[in-house]
Amino acid sequence: MKNNLLILIVAALSFSSCKKIIDVPPQSNLSVVTYYTTAVEMNTALVGCYNGMQRPLILEWQFTELRSDNSKQGVPASTNSINRELSDLDIFTPSPSQTAIADYWSTTYNNIRNCNILLEKLGVVYDPATGTITFNPIPANITAAEIKQVAGEALVIRAYHYFNLVRLYGGVFLVHRPLTFSESKVTSRSSVADIYKLIEADLRTASASLKNQTYAQQSTADRGRATIWAAKGMLGKVLLTQNKKSEAIPVLQDVINNSGHNVLSSYASVFSTTNEMNSEIIFAVRYKAGNLGLGSPFGNDFGPLQSGSTVINGDGDGLNTPTTEIDTLTNGGLRKPTIIGVFTSGTLVRLYVKKYLNPVVTKDDGEADWPVLRFPDVQMMLAEAQGYSQASLDLINAVRPRAGAALLTTTTTPNLASFEQALSRERRLEFAFENQRWFDLLRFNTTLTTIKAIDVMKAHFAYEYAAHYNLYPNPKPTLAELQAFVTPEKLLLPIPQREIDTNTQLVIQQNPGY
Repeated sequence: MKNNLLILIVAALSFSSCKKIIDVPPQSNLSVVTYYTTAVEMNTALVGCYNGMQRPLILEWQFTELRSDNSKQGVPASTNSINRELSDLDIFTPSPSQTAIADYWSTTYNNIRNCNILLEKLGVVYDPATGTITFNPIPANITAAEIKQVAGEALVIRAYHYFNLVRLYGGVFLVHRPLTFSESKVTSRSSVADIYKLIEADLRTASASLKNQTYAQQSTADRGRATIWAAKGMLGKVLLTQNKKSEAIPVLQDVINNSGHNVLSSYASVFSTTNEMNSEIIFAVRYKAGNLGLGSPFGNDFGPLQSGSTVINGDGDGLNTPTTEIDTLTNGGLRKPTIIGVFTSGTLVRLYVKKYLNPVVTKDDGEADWPVLRFPDVQMMLAEAQGYSQASLDLINAVRPRAGAALLTTTTTPNLASFEQALSRERRLEFAFENQRWFDLLRFNTTLTTIKAIDVMKAHFAYEYAAHYNLYPNPKPTLAELQAFVTPEKLLLPIPQREIDTNTQLVIQQNPGY
């Protein structure tokens, strides 16, 4: 049964409907002026911010799984325009005008705007010069404790969005308060460092503001809301991504030692719709079936194409197709039945992602939540930050028994190189199709010595070339051409072209290579 958070989202949909990217609410929208006067109204607006996390997530797999070695465009010979755009993302040749790149950007900024309006009404002010956040007095019927709780949750959501943006696009627009139309026209891209400064400020403030409760102490009704442990776990990942290992270690240790979260004994139970927001899930984007407009589309999106209702009611769209490599890597492991399915019909054999598959009455109206941060993620991040040791291997080992895998030791994993390979492989399998793999590869470029994203992707193209990329319609790239597409510049997506074209007052710089 879903909790109060998703029920409240239905009432809050109107607060997250604007499609502008960087804009102030229309002057005629008097509700923005007269609303936000009580704790109930602040919480309703906050639920709208939670709802706003769903729309970008619909597209996110294209930039995090498809651009990694986990996934590929499922119909390589297709000339369909949508499939060609997916193929372009897959082989690192996307156009700055590509629809999904622009839509992900705009829907993410739309929810940043929702968060900014709420934070402003709560008196939350960010100072870009100092990288600090202060709480100013507000004329509203809400206690100081309630202000901190609502603000803390909104700050986690804003940080989550900016963390995704900066990793995918590089330096983006730093918008930390509602802007007028004229202000938005003179807001240019900020540096990567300045974006991370905001993210860290948001998460540190949230960590100091949210209730200090263990998982067991949280009420069932509040499960799914951002917690102090979500803020700290995300902060640990932000610090690790910047190679601030010494800063990340105590933050991650705090989550492991004091959160009350743990690893479940069964991998399948982590993703069961009858066991949602279990003790392994620290933060997730939540969905609710029932024709409420809150259902998950991923069962149908990722279900096998032309399978009718054999796998899921309403057929599958064949998106996010697992690569032969990840299918082979999962063989023999107890995680595979949860991660990957195989659909066969005559001579047709298609792999598909099963992790978000649950029975649906209506197409694209599934129940499965999408995990953003799990307890094993924190454990393996701590192993990454600490480096090679038996203690770090033990952190990786926490998930291996339930996967049917032998424990790692300094004998089986005798040096730094083998440790980093083991860590990368374990994360790849444990978090397969949770939008982690591409971000892991980007981070490994800095935090690990033996794994580089470009090398991994060139090896991926070689592995899949004969059976997949060699089937591309003309012009068909050779393997050498395909590998040459992967450059340091192409590790980032292009800035959406419409952002550049529609600004008549500033020249917005495009990312190199586009």
